[in-house]
Amino acid sequence: MFRSSKFFVVLLVLIFATAAFAFAATNTMPAVTAAGEGARTISGYTVGNVDYNLNTASNPANITSVTFTLAPAAPTTLNVSIQLDSTGGAFYTCTSADGTNWSCNTAAPAIDVPNADQLRVITTD
Repeated sequence: MFRSSKFFVVLLVLIFATAAFAFAATNTMPAVTAAGEGARTISGYTVGNVDYNLNTASNPANITSVTFTLAPAAPTTLNVSIQLDSTGGAFYTCTSADGTNWSCNTAAPAIDVPNADQLRVITTD
């Protein structure tokens, strides 16, 4: 009895191995494949002429917008954001009509002058 059950187990293993080989044998690969790697220099912008505009109408402790220039001029479709609070404050989206002069509306959420401890400018194309 022990021999017949051993034979049966070996027979099952051979059947599954043959089936697995048959599935593996049907895999096909394309004739041409490619892989690659490249490097490129990341160029930056020079930020200048920074101006913080305060909410003089109702609360001069709030910054309502920030304007600055980028050199060289950037495409107006460039994604530009700023962050004024280094402890994880909001990011504000910036826009430009000419690629040199950028304006960022910081009214919502409002940021108080004492909390603005950095000007972090992030650009991506």
